[in-house]
Amino acid sequence: MTGFKVPSFQDRAAAAREAKHRALEKMRNKPVVDAAVVAERVAAAEAKEAAAAERRAARQAEIERKKAEKEELRAKAAAEAAEAAERAAAARRPAPPPVLPTPAELKAARDARYAARKARQRG
Repeated sequence: MTGFKVPSFQDRAAAAREAKHRALEKMRNKPVVDAAVVAERVAAAEAKEAAAAERRAARQAEIERKKAEKEELRAKAAAEAAEAAERAAAARRPAPPPVLPTPAELKAARDARYAARKARQRG
């Protein structure tokens, strides 16, 4: 068994030239792409992008609709909470004191009863 032989500079340069030559031959042998095929691929890519944009727009609209629903529910809950707080505050508020007649009103009512009684007795 022979040992490993380190390639010289000329060997490496020749290997690089050969690799470059093989790559160029591979490129030359490649068939030319037809313009109709290219146009079809471009149209397919545009259709795919349009469908993706439509899906994104629909998804965004759904997200916005859900946000609006949540906001509406929050507003409704806040209004209900405020109404409940108002009712609770009203329940805690003491009842207004009864309106008591003034002494002058009491005297006028008493005089009216007295006059009515006298009128019935005369009557």
